[in-house]
Amino acid sequence: MARELLKDAARLVATSRYAVALTGAGVSTESGIPDFRSKGGLWSRYDPMEYGTIGAFRRDPAKVWRMLEELLGITDARPNPGHFAMARLEQAGHLQGIITQNIDGLHQAAGSRNVVEFHGSLATFSCLSCGAGYSLDEARQIPLPPQCPACREIIKPDVVFFDEQIPPAAISGAEELLAHVDLLLVAGTSCQVAPASWFPQMVAARGGRILEINREPALGGLATLTLAGSFSKMMSGLVEELGIGDFL
Repeated sequence: MARELLKDAARLVATSRYAVALTGAGVSTESGIPDFRSKGGLWSRYDPMEYGTIGAFRRDPAKVWRMLEELLGITDARPNPGHFAMARLEQAGHLQGIITQNIDGLHQAAGSRNVVEFHGSLATFSCLSCGAGYSLDEARQIPLPPQCPACREIIKPDVVFFDEQIPPAAISGAEELLAHVDLLLVAGTSCQVAPASWFPQMVAARGGRILEINREPALGGLATLTLAGSFSKMMSGLVEELGIGDFL
């Protein structure tokens, strides 16, 4: 049954004209990054309203940095086979881009080129006071909580906090991909966090197809086809069925 579903999924991908992926935390759990909302995840140990809002950061940035110091640990993670398989889809012309809700940079580390980081990234940091920007390497060289060398205020990673707006560049990048999509590959996300959660409905409403890859199916009847299982296993199987396994 699983092999037949993979064959059907490969046909969906092979016959699409413009396929785009929407990914979430579930694609990175096999790289050792826990889902923030899972048992033992970040938000089970830190109140998101107390540590995950820009208001909280402005009130007490040193306190929020106690959580961010732990969060920085995910930048040491490495891509898993699923990330590499998704990059191969792009290299082979079967995937036009990725909209990711993740901030870990693992898609790019695996070789994906057209990635919209919808919720920002831990790769860069900014000073909310003077606007100076810093790379991850530069921020790591500053004692925590890192103070801006230019003005001595505490800098913030360029991730989207709960009460922040999605960056305009991310919105325009996602809109550009979604304007042409006829197949949305939804992987590792239950699509619970707006506005990214709206994307499958938008694509389906325009007649596009949805291919879901999740350990626990979340899209119900919205999905044209669901591959229930490990992201790495399903993506590697999909690449194999498409005959591009030699890329791996």
